[in-house]
Amino acid sequence: MADVVTAEELDQALPHVMAAPRMDGSVTLLLYRRKYNDRVFTQHLRLSRSHGVEGDFEMSIPWLKLDDGSPDKRIQVSILPLRVLDLCWRNREITVHPGDQIVADFNMSLENLPAGSLLRVGTAVLRVSDLWNDGCAKWRVRCGRPAYDWVRSREHEALRLRGIFCSVEEDGEVNVGDRMIKLFDTSKRSVG
Repeated sequence: MADVVTAEELDQALPHVMAAPRMDGSVTLLLYRRKYNDRVFTQHLRLSRSHGVEGDFEMSIPWLKLDDGSPDKRIQVSILPLRVLDLCWRNREITVHPGDQIVADFNMSLENLPAGSLLRVGTAVLRVSDLWNDGCAKWRVRCGRPAYDWVRSREHEALRLRGIFCSVEEDGEVNVGDRMIKLFDTSKRSVG
């Protein structure tokens, strides 16, 4: 595959990735998916507790369900760190975007955003899930084996390089250029 990031490039870039903003970052890209492998890039998304990302297929045929068959709300929204996307999504002309609905310049490590942390994104409030996004086989095909191994490495698990899943806690809207602001974490300390 042409234009695939190398393991050496990934290792060298890790300090830059981890230097992303920890409290207040910017939303740089938004999309929704009407079906598998379909990407609609947009300047605006509506997020709701009932539907997750409105217009996105994920909650109608979720990959993770509760015992009663309903969608697990912990996967309503997927957020990918901008610095990881810029490293791994090289040939944008022919390679499908990974599919995360929000891309933001933000440090998504477990240390910075423990499960249960709250984020204000535009006017919506999201809760960080306890689920680890380890990247699917499509990430390997699109971004290459080195990028796949890098985000899945147990050594990097706490860094959450592939991003985070969130549930929608308060309905709202998000636009490209809006702020992503850390509000609260599970230690009960207000940080915003």
